[in-house]
Amino acid sequence: MTPLRIPHPPVAPILNAGLLLAARRFADEYDLPWPTAAAVLAATGAGKTRAYEIADELLRLLPTLLRSPGRPAAPVVEDAPLSDALAIARDVIDYLIAHPGCVTGDRRQRYADGYRQLVLDLRERFAAMAAPLFANAVRVPEGTLAEWLAAAGSTPPTASPATAPPESPPDATHPRTQTILAAWTTWRGPFTKFCDYISRELRIPYGRTFIASILTLHGVRLPRRRPGRSPDELALRDAFVTFFPGAQWIGDGMQVPVEVNRERFTFNLELDVDGYSAALVGADVGAQEDGAAVIGAFRDGVRTTGAPPLALLLDNRESNHTDDVDAALGDDTMKIRATLGRAQNKAHVEGAFGLFQQTAPPLQLAAETPDELARQALVLAVTIWARTLNHKPRNDRGGRSRVDLYRTDKPTADQVAAAKQALEARRRQQEKAHETLRAREDPIVRAVLDREFERLGLVDPDGNTKRAIARHPLDAILPGIAIFEGKRDAHTLPDDAGARYLLGIVRNVAQRREDRAMTDALVRLRIDARDAALAPLESMRRHILSDVGGAIDRIDTFLRSALDAEPLLDRRFWLRAAADVIAAEPASSQISLFEHAARRVRSAYRVQHERRQDAIIFLAEQCPALQSS
Repeated sequence: MTPLRIPHPPVAPILNAGLLLAARRFADEYDLPWPTAAAVLAATGAGKTRAYEIADELLRLLPTLLRSPGRPAAPVVEDAPLSDALAIARDVIDYLIAHPGCVTGDRRQRYADGYRQLVLDLRERFAAMAAPLFANAVRVPEGTLAEWLAAAGSTPPTASPATAPPESPPDATHPRTQTILAAWTTWRGPFTKFCDYISRELRIPYGRTFIASILTLHGVRLPRRRPGRSPDELALRDAFVTFFPGAQWIGDGMQVPVEVNRERFTFNLELDVDGYSAALVGADVGAQEDGAAVIGAFRDGVRTTGAPPLALLLDNRESNHTDDVDAALGDDTMKIRATLGRAQNKAHVEGAFGLFQQTAPPLQLAAETPDELARQALVLAVTIWARTLNHKPRNDRGGRSRVDLYRTDKPTADQVAAAKQALEARRRQQEKAHETLRAREDPIVRAVLDREFERLGLVDPDGNTKRAIARHPLDAILPGIAIFEGKRDAHTLPDDAGARYLLGIVRNVAQRREDRAMTDALVRLRIDARDAALAPLESMRRHILSDVGGAIDRIDTFLRSALDAEPLLDRRFWLRAAADVIAAEPASSQISLFEHAARRVRSAYRVQHERRQDAIIFLAEQCPALQSS
């Protein structure tokens, strides 16, 4: 007998498989014949996992189909199931309502850090959604979304949106002032847009200046001010001490190119300049800047003036401080080291080099013997230039030339004795400082620098830059190397950046580290002294710890307060609070929590790059797992 087929609307095979698997469970209960699960899946061609999921869903819904006789009860009104796009849109709208101004702009949108973080969290929850669909749902350009995801790094642990820290009630009684302060607590956009929002939406007819004064008066917004110019240029004028002609010469070298028959040669011009008269007393032209050049220029100066000086100031290049140089100077001339990082020590010779570069014509010769003729031509040019300059009257010296000053201003015996004493004290001071710098060099630090210089391909033939970097603690050197390498990998290093650029980074990191240590000590002292200014912060911290659960939520809350804070003490207080949460967790979780905090800081684009960098370095220094790993 042919089985009767009952017509029915077409149903997907996966639903048929789920229905048959669900019915099979009742067939087993009543001991009825039924095909095996394998036979059901083979007949329908459905996947095993999904078919069982549908079967479980059908069994869960089956009891809801039976109701008691009579009028059906009124159904419970619930939110209809939302698709992924609708769920995203609902979260976005809820955030926009709670934080007006977090997205502003017409053609080019500006996004607050909180909204940016919301988008990143939503992307983590809906990772399966295609990128163009997700970008359209959150109303962020796809390219901008890609940049946010790249800056945030790897996906952070799932966390619920952090609760904003409670605000202390403003000390104001005027309703408009209270309205402005309350609106600012939830505002996440730029200040100019906030002022437009106050006047247009809240109907408060205040200008930007008056609104800014209200926020500043109550300590909720402090304007950023650019630092002024450094007074070093004025403070260092006339700082070089001079005595009389012949008391002190200053020596240095400069590379000078010479072109002969379209072939380029480079020579070193070593020059000695008298500190008192600024006369060019000695010169030497050779292949390179070394001890022989120092000796040659010194002897030429002695021949020119008829007597050696009491002292010769040289920079800290190793070739300037050899036994041969000491022997050439003899007992009559002291050798003094120039102060590191103070180009003013050699202002006389540097000024002479600058004048030479301005006045000397291009040295281009044609000859049959290029090398020697080029050297002789340079010697001739230097000689003519120096003699001309030495006899040129000077307006700042009453019309007297350098030669007149050197020959006529003769010192007395007392002046010579006083100059010797002062120069000897200066020599001892510089030598002691040089020995102290060598003694401070940590062998571990030098080993790290040797390894990293080789790995990064940094060149330091004299070793001066390594010694300068080694003066700083390892805790400043390692972040400095990381910043240098990060800039190199991101292609943001200047083209000529080398070892000295790394020195500048390490110096800045060390200074910021010292500032952080001072600020941390000041915060602890002020809390111990029950400082009225920090008491509200401590109260807020305890409130957050009691109300906000979970390490990730606490870290996010503290970091938001730290990145929003303008006063340095407030910023350091909240960074310390976040670091304490990380340190209180088990060692196995500390590194992942630090990486999560670093991603949060990196995504705060409105905060200055240096402040974000400083916050990440501080959190790394306070993470025990990183210190022991």
